[in-house]
Parts: sequence; C-alpha cells; structure tokens
Amino acid sequence: MANLKLTYFDFPGGRAEATRLAMKIAGIEFEDYRFPFEKFQEEVKNTPLNQVPMLEIDGEKITQCNAINRYVGKLSGLYPEDDYQALICDEVMSALEDITHKLVSTFGLEGEELKQAREKFVDGSLSLSLEWLKEKLDKQGGEFFAENRLTVADLKVFVWVRGLTSGHLDHVPTDLVSRLAPNLLALRERVEQMPEVVSHYAN
Repeated sequence: MANLKLTYFDFPGGRAEATRLAMKIAGIEFEDYRFPFEKFQEEVKNTPLNQVPMLEIDGEKITQCNAINRYVGKLSGLYPEDDYQALICDEVMSALEDITHKLVSTFGLEGEELKQAREKFVDGSLSLSLEWLKEKLDKQGGEFFAENRLTVADLKVFVWVRGLTSGHLDHVPTDLVSRLAPNLLALRERVEQMPEVVSHYAN
C-alpha cells in the first residue's frame, strides 16, 4: 500500500471528512495532517492549486476532493464497481460540491447581509438540493445512494447533513433536513452508529 497523507483543516467536517471516514472504516493507514484555520495561507503554498484538501500518495500531491474520494473509495471498497452505480455516486458527490460552493459564498458576510444571503440560500438552492437528495435516495431503495451499500457518496452526504443540523450555521434552521428530507437524517444516524465512525469522533 502506498504511503498516504491527507492535508486539511483541523475540524470534524468539511471536504476531507468523507475521505477520512472511508479510510478509517476500511482500516487504511494514513497520516491525518490537520492545521488551524489561521495557518491556511501558509499551508496552501505547498498545495497544487493553493487549496485543500490534498492527498499525497508516496509524495505525489493530488487535489480536488471528489477525485480523492473516488480514489480512496476504490482503495477502501466504498466505491461502486458497476458503471451506472458509479455514475449515481459521482452525481451525488458533485451535487454536494455545487451546494457547498453556494454556502461558502456566504462566509465572511455579517449582520443583516449574512441573514438575507442565508435565508435566500435556504429557501432556494438548499431546499431544492435536499428535496432532490430525498427523491434520489428513495429511488435507490431508501438506505444508500448507490449499489445498495455504503459508498463514499453516503459518507459525503453524512458529513454534509451533520453540518446542516449542527447549529453552527447561522440562519440555517437545524430542523430543515428533518422537514424536507427525513430519510437523510436516517442515513446520518445509520452511518454515525458504525463502530469505526463512533471511534473516529470519540478520538
């Protein structure tokens, strides 16, 4: 197995968390290098596109979280083997990246400007995405997004829903997921009860 080093912010969420979880679940050894937000400008000087996450594979620096998720998903057995199911997995992960970009565009805003931007986000693209994910999960059987088993798409949704319901996002109602897509809450609960996930957050 190659030597793997994952570089990302020091918090239990964000674009690297699905990768971390996949490797933890599969028992893959890797260096989980984390840094505080205030060191971002210093750390990204060592990345290919001045951004994180970054995965180093025997020293080779790889960027783009979904590319990393697919690679680690294949290493861990958490990526579909069937081409169509792989397409569904990629579709879900890409949709989450789209909505994450829209959320990130509100970071840095304050006061009434933040309130208005987040309310527009919640009423528009966020609600649309939640309803789409609900229907997608139902169509796939209700438990997992692809291949009727856990994949990196489920892990990415788990991390995203965990963030939405955390109460850490001002002006994003913590009950929005339960109102619009209760099956996503069930997915979150299913994943967070896995022994490897319990151990990951306990540590």
